[in-house]
Amino acid sequence: MEMPSLNPYLSFKNQAREAMEFYRGVFGGDLTVSTFAEYPGMTDDPAEQDLVMHAQLETPDGFVLMGADTPSRMEYEKPAGISVSVSGDDESSLEGYWQKLSDGGSVTMPFDTPPWGGKFGMLTDRYGIDWMVAVNAAQE
Repeated sequence: MEMPSLNPYLSFKNQAREAMEFYRGVFGGDLTVSTFAEYPGMTDDPAEQDLVMHAQLETPDGFVLMGADTPSRMEYEKPAGISVSVSGDDESSLEGYWQKLSDGGSVTMPFDTPPWGGKFGMLTDRYGIDWMVAVNAAQE
């Protein structure tokens, strides 16, 4: 029996494929993409058939990130009030994620040493998604 999982599911407006390819470039892994055309009745708009109905990225580090385009029949609101957090002990990997995520985005808090130790930074990526990246403080 598989345990339940908790994974970010990101909503986009006509940018899901591009964004999910970007995240594959950041984190690596296998990306599967299904379009609205593959699921008749999910949208009646012929212009939306090639948009992403569901995308799932599974990374070598065990992350699962999902996303989709919002069809025109549904209201789309830019994400607000939530951040995707990536943390761990591997400073090199986390700094690499930071560099790639910040490319084309805006840094809210530089990736640096916070008062509690380790490293921490916050940014909004080029697709409007907020991220927090943290290297755990050394345990003594």
